[in-house]
Amino acid sequence: MKTERSTLCTLVHFLISTPMSHHLGLLQKVVESNSVANFLARSYKRSFSGFAAKLIDREIERLANMKEVVSVFLSRILHPRTTRSWDFIGFNENKMEWHFKDESFGPPPKKWKGGCAGGTNFTCNKKLIGARFYNFSFVRDEQGHGTHTALMVAGITVHDVSFYGLAQGTATGGVPSARIAAYKVCNAEGCSTEAILATFDDAIADGVDIITISINSPSVVAFEKDPISIGAFHAMEKGILTTNSVGNGGPFDGSVASVAPWMLTVAASTIDRRIIDKVILGNGKTLVVALVNSFTLNGTSFPLIYGNGASSRCSNFSTRTCMDGFLDSDLVKGKVLLCDESDGANGAFLSGAVGSIMKVDWDDYSLVPPLPATSLSLNNRNVIKSYITPRKILE
Repeated sequence: MKTERSTLCTLVHFLISTPMSHHLGLLQKVVESNSVANFLARSYKRSFSGFAAKLIDREIERLANMKEVVSVFLSRILHPRTTRSWDFIGFNENKMEWHFKDESFGPPPKKWKGGCAGGTNFTCNKKLIGARFYNFSFVRDEQGHGTHTALMVAGITVHDVSFYGLAQGTATGGVPSARIAAYKVCNAEGCSTEAILATFDDAIADGVDIITISINSPSVVAFEKDPISIGAFHAMEKGILTTNSVGNGGPFDGSVASVAPWMLTVAASTIDRRIIDKVILGNGKTLVVALVNSFTLNGTSFPLIYGNGASSRCSNFSTRTCMDGFLDSDLVKGKVLLCDESDGANGAFLSGAVGSIMKVDWDDYSLVPPLPATSLSLNNRNVIKSYITPRKILE
């Protein structure tokens, strides 16, 4: 039996409103201590009833067997599920402090009951009308995920945008006229499920119309043990739609992680255009590849080296992936590195390579590397592998 106390998210339904005193009463029946308040981590009571508590196995079993308890499940760490756009663009933390213009907005609607509790030196306006944070000291975005999703949902229309000259056009959020309330539950380590339940509890009571959450588990979780499904169900009961990302595990069978029928599940998809680049070998053969490459080598020729020959201290099995720490800078500096992993460009960049050719197992979306690079499927990679000799070069 487990003796170390772990944080649990425990959802309890009642026929009448249940204050924190009721939650403490339930804990008193199962916890082997007179100081039950010390074990209560969080109480959900604004929009639905439940609590998070630190319990051991036999206490969990007692609680789960109570007739008024719907479900008991361990608190877990979930993860954001969108692309790392700001990392690719090179925006640091200071540059991510976007200012949402509010000149065309009137005061917040009368139904709005939320507050602006964003921490030190944080203010709301008529566009960003609410802010809350959980398990942190401020609401400001540190990784870019929250800013990214907020802009997709309610960013204004901006003309003549591009990614360093690529994919020129107009960028806009889904509903530029919408207002935003920000609820911060994630940091670099992930997103706590007990905080996610608290967010739903608060957002429903605050009076939001739509909840958008690009967070989920790596795989499907039973509804009664999934905090997002639970929170979204209570939101649905109040007429609030929750949209949730389907996950980043595709395009393989069984990779959908969000399946609750009371949510609008949003999946990543391809678009009706491709951003392409090309590899020109020294023998004149050209390979067309899909990759968002914002760099140029200006037609200059560089030596080409395979990762399995790029280290004097690590095995070929390790170095051919081009992961950081496996490569010798002296062997790869000034060369284009052929790698056996899709994220090998990061190791190539850190080791001083001038460029990278990476392995991919798909052809329906493009990577964005930190240096001049391309990605090749198996057939094209075999063409390059059969071409490589000590005297060959890549243009």
